[in-house]
Amino acid sequence: MLDDHALLTAWQGGDERAGRTLVERHYEAVARFFVTKDRAGAPDLIQQTLVKLVEAAPRIPGDCNVRAYVLGIARHVLYDHFRAAYQVGARLEFGERSVADLQPGPSSVIAREQQTRLLLLALRQIPLESQVLVELYYWEELTAREVADIFEIPEGTVRTRLRRARHLLEQAMTRLAETPDVLTSTLADLDAWALRVRDELRSA
Repeated sequence: MLDDHALLTAWQGGDERAGRTLVERHYEAVARFFVTKDRAGAPDLIQQTLVKLVEAAPRIPGDCNVRAYVLGIARHVLYDHFRAAYQVGARLEFGERSVADLQPGPSSVIAREQQTRLLLLALRQIPLESQVLVELYYWEELTAREVADIFEIPEGTVRTRLRRARHLLEQAMTRLAETPDVLTSTLADLDAWALRVRDELRSA
């Protein structure tokens, strides 16, 4: 099986089949990115992201992490989506506003286990940028350097914001937990539960 770099090189050389393979390989990560933030709008946002990936193909650096690159596109598509919905241009503060703020009303979060449901609900309560940071780092297992490239900020800043995001997430889970046992079991191994959530979204 060809790796991403080989597929990207072939795609940039005119091999459309390689391009389709690369797009299909990262479809799941893009879908997972949107479904936790706007389930109803996810199909259109996924499509926009993949179209932009195809358009950007000739400009993608050959040595980059393709999954990180496409998730960077997804982040911009998501922010533009919310800006358009609120008609506020660039003034919407994603470092302060959560998905719960941007989409008030009953949550569409569906999960089989109480711990995964708690984590998904809590993610919607923290600022959107913090949610994106947590998901890219813990679900998609990108490095701090790759996340820094997506956000166009120093790696040290990413690590600081990740610590803050995790703290905010733990606070949100404390508020939302239905029972102390569920809270304790989730916080005791948050990294493992984050991966469980990712796997559950994969099978949804």
